[in-house]
Amino acid sequence: MVRVSGPRANSIVQALSPGKELPPPRQAVLRNWLDDSGEVLDQGLLIRFPAPDSYTGEDVAELHGHGSPVLMRALLQRIFRLGAQAASPGEFTRRAVENGKMDLSQAEAVAAAIDAATLRAAKLAQRQLHGDFGRRISELMSLLTGHVAHLEACLDFPEDEVPPLFLEELAQAVRAGLLEPLNAMLATAHLGERLFEGATIAFIGAPNVGKSSLLNALAGYERAIVSDMPGTTRDLLEVDFELHGIPVRIVDTAGLRASRDMIEQEGVRRAETAAEHADLVVFVADAIRPETWEAHEKADVLVMNKSDLTEVRAAPGFIVISASTGDGLDQLRDRLARLLGDASFSDESAIVTRERHRQSIETAINQLQAGLSMMNSESEMDLAATEWRAAWTSLGEILGIGDVEHILDRVFSEFCIGK
Repeated sequence: MVRVSGPRANSIVQALSPGKELPPPRQAVLRNWLDDSGEVLDQGLLIRFPAPDSYTGEDVAELHGHGSPVLMRALLQRIFRLGAQAASPGEFTRRAVENGKMDLSQAEAVAAAIDAATLRAAKLAQRQLHGDFGRRISELMSLLTGHVAHLEACLDFPEDEVPPLFLEELAQAVRAGLLEPLNAMLATAHLGERLFEGATIAFIGAPNVGKSSLLNALAGYERAIVSDMPGTTRDLLEVDFELHGIPVRIVDTAGLRASRDMIEQEGVRRAETAAEHADLVVFVADAIRPETWEAHEKADVLVMNKSDLTEVRAAPGFIVISASTGDGLDQLRDRLARLLGDASFSDESAIVTRERHRQSIETAINQLQAGLSMMNSESEMDLAATEWRAAWTSLGEILGIGDVEHILDRVFSEFCIGK
């Protein structure tokens, strides 16, 4: 499919099919598309979306051809010769933002929906694409506008004419109506960013404690070779899977032990490096071998494996499991998910999923708090109003309000061509 957007979209479509009238909006019609010499280049469906009721807010035409790479390239070259230019990454969505069809948070949700690796992430992106997150930010900005107006009104009166109770009520309204919801949104950022960026979990432990068996059990298929012979895993082995909707990459490492084997020594070195760079480190011990129980200093989660082979009476701090039977795996999954930020939120549409959004919210919170600390002093009340106006600007950056070109350049540099 080739999409053309802009004021010349209709004239280009007519030039491709001379003598044919433009079809009614949103109706697919069969068309022959001709080359420069008037020969049929391809045949396909044409659909028009007149401005402003289109994705970009401009006249848009979509040409659905047979899909041959040769024909599609030839059709593109023909369209370029008729005056069109190749779209930059994210240009269609950028035009939609510039023409008021969506705010910037919705535009970022388009990219998030494309990149989502799990159904949970995709559903969250759809909520934001429908504007739920942007509307929540807009509501907070509107509330802040009212508070700034009240504070600035106090500047027109002498200090002794401003009732202390009024200022206290205003401060309480800012705390309850702005700081509390913003801090609640900020608390979701750990999960929100993980849902789209994923996480890495490293398994470490002595040889033959069942790290590879545990990896296979969590992945749901035989990814790693399992053997009773110590040192079977020499290099890092990775597998991707979902953990409560969070995309996770598990790294199975070589067993940690002293060895004269140079290859095994390199495997141990790589295991240590993997532990240093992982988001979570899971230390795996063998329930029937006490010499494997001394936990690694970098471990976030302690696992006692092979509970099916012996009665585990006491394992303080350890999650007792059996990779063979599956016992305890649900408890392990829940622990890992919680450490990665998984939680139940009353309003999932307000989950913060982008680092840019998190930074803007953090800045706004700091500016609101700075304003609160100044508002009881007549000499600093105007500075308090300035801080709150700056907080409004910080929130506005999430929606693309402010230094628009700078914000757009930053966001759309991450888009793919075609959106």
